Amino acid sequence: MLDNSMDIKTFTFTAATPPLSVIAAVKLAGVSPNIDASLPYDSVPTFLLSNGLKLHGAYVLLRYIGRVATSPDFYGQNAIEACQIDEWLEYAPVLSSGPAFENGCKYIDEYLEKRTFFVGHSVSIADLAIWSGLAGTGKRWESLRKSKKYPNLVRWFNSLVVEYGTVLNEVITTYSGKKGLAEPSDSKSKDQTVVPHQVKKVNGDVSEKVKGGSKLSAEIDLPDAVVGKVCVRFAPEPSGYLHIGHSKAALLNKYFAERYQGQVIVRFDDTNPAKESNEFVDNLLKDIDTLGIKYEKITYTSDYFPELMKMAENLIRQGKAYVDDTPREQMQKERMDGIDSKRRNNSVEENLKLWKEMIAGSERGLQCCVRGKLDMQNPNKSLRDPVYYRCNPMTHHRIGSKYKVYPTYDFACPYVDSIEGITHALRSSEYHDRNPQYYWIQEDMGLRKVLIFEFSRLNMVYTLLSKRKLLWFVQNGKVDGWDDPRFPTVQGIVRRGLKIEALIQFIVEQGASKNLNLMEWDKLWTINKKIIDPVCPRHTAVIAERRVLLTLADGPEKPFVRIIPKHKKYEAAGDKATTYTKRVWIDYADTETIAEGEEVTLMDWGNAIVEKIEKDQDGNVTGLSGVLHLEGSVKTTKLKLTWLPEIDELVSLTLVEFDYLITKKKLEEGEDFIDVLNPSTKKETLAYGDSNLRNIQRGDVLQLERKGYFKCDVPFLRPSKPIVLFAIPDGRGKHA
Repeated sequence: MLDNSMDIKTFTFTAATPPLSVIAAVKLAGVSPNIDASLPYDSVPTFLLSNGLKLHGAYVLLRYIGRVATSPDFYGQNAIEACQIDEWLEYAPVLSSGPAFENGCKYIDEYLEKRTFFVGHSVSIADLAIWSGLAGTGKRWESLRKSKKYPNLVRWFNSLVVEYGTVLNEVITTYSGKKGLAEPSDSKSKDQTVVPHQVKKVNGDVSEKVKGGSKLSAEIDLPDAVVGKVCVRFAPEPSGYLHIGHSKAALLNKYFAERYQGQVIVRFDDTNPAKESNEFVDNLLKDIDTLGIKYEKITYTSDYFPELMKMAENLIRQGKAYVDDTPREQMQKERMDGIDSKRRNNSVEENLKLWKEMIAGSERGLQCCVRGKLDMQNPNKSLRDPVYYRCNPMTHHRIGSKYKVYPTYDFACPYVDSIEGITHALRSSEYHDRNPQYYWIQEDMGLRKVLIFEFSRLNMVYTLLSKRKLLWFVQNGKVDGWDDPRFPTVQGIVRRGLKIEALIQFIVEQGASKNLNLMEWDKLWTINKKIIDPVCPRHTAVIAERRVLLTLADGPEKPFVRIIPKHKKYEAAGDKATTYTKRVWIDYADTETIAEGEEVTLMDWGNAIVEKIEKDQDGNVTGLSGVLHLEGSVKTTKLKLTWLPEIDELVSLTLVEFDYLITKKKLEEGEDFIDVLNPSTKKETLAYGDSNLRNIQRGDVLQLERKGYFKCDVPFLRPSKPIVLFAIPDGRGKHA
């Protein structure tokens, strides 16, 4: 229980990133505040206390509960224990840092070797902070929990689940949409997600359509599929962020798993240490979650490195593979010309000797690779003795420097697919020529055959989807990172203002066609507009440059305020305060279209007659004067003008528009993308906005009337720092 003088009246946070540790602490302390999980993305968890004071930040809230809780003893028995708890609260964020996650697990595992709890002899907020850090990673922690890698950490975690399982499972199931921490509960189906306090609005919402199933425009059958036994996998290489092309593969896997009541496995194809990192693993998992993909487990191709090495050696012993030291360029030419390598008929003994050199990473081994002995004269060049293994001394992002040899995708994929029980491997049609190779390798390995199902790759106009090319933009400072709004990554297009519901609808409407298609961005943004327009709040802005004052002779001598809806057709968007003044700001572009004596409509006010237009010696409009004509009909006016009052409370805005990164719809074979770079892909415009914009949060979507749709990237921080709004394409030919 809590000290009654410090009652928590309301507990608010965002459903996108619920503070699990605080929620659990609140429940274990027996507190029952009003919980509101509908705050916008990136909002800070907050307590509203009964005396009107507010506390902000997950660990601040956790410490507060620890200090005022009378039972259990959450914050230690003395000052030393309280400081030890503080140390663990400062350490806990390590678990949310991708590259440091497993190092953190190792450190904690060693610490818990002779301890039951983190501090003292009872559960504290330190235990809840670490529990939250682990449970919040979902499948990543569950995979480690099932292993024997961190026995002390697992022992501690399991003891918490046994002792406090009812509360902890309720927190996870309700606020993270996962099955819980103990045995799967019968009360919730595998694909069900609970989203508390759902608010039907464009900002900060969690769509049931996203989290539930999405049907293709036409039912597509998987060959030889059996309901309840289908197992598919989504296997990205952790060498970049998920982009719109990957989304199609991910969502098709999701679709077939749901249709046939089967499973999806997420597997990271981490066979190339030169390109991969934990940063990419963590962000791919974030993107997969954004797409609403419910997966059975996470695996890594590197989990199977020992077995893959044994398989390679077995194939060498059987004469189905050999070690080749032919220089790479010569090897490529021989494969094109169908010429056998001089090493193709080496003895098994010689091949095994060179294989050991490769495993050791010796100078001799670095000159070699393992190739499958398939068919060098086959018209299908993918069957001309493909490479199975390469020698590479680089450190692997996950397993360190344990190995000096790494399997190729062509070798590892058929093996792992079969071993993991995959029934159908979904691959884009660009791999069509490699399908016979896939089956040949599986047969040589003596493994169960996995059926391949092809679909067409998604290509977008004016867009590069090669991770190698996208990496070039990042490394050369042409964009601000993988989540840059100009990038076709999931994080990039969502940051720009795309609702994930729109992306899913766009993908599933295409179905699983095998026809190659080049899609227009306009179609996607049109879908997006249909989602955001009915619900997003309306605000007003005036471009700062050359803005003009309109003086109304009969305007209010003293400013007054009216409360009006932010969206006239959607009450839930809320209200805004609009100030009416004698002088109002007008966009310069609008003033150029006005004639003296013309009646215009000032939006959300009424009509006015412009009696005089002042201009400088160059003919530029510098001022307008007129009178209100509020009894006039808005139907009779040609110009409907947005305006802002002349008050100090206006906020500064930076409106950002983006263009394509390249100037050509589609690159031809062999064409260098650097030759078609767009020299100008970002335009910033300074403006002023109505005072209500002070309250928007990062990630909020809004409409600036007569200017378009925008997404807030930097909210109001202080008067001298502009709010940054990203322009959202509307599907009408504006740059996408």
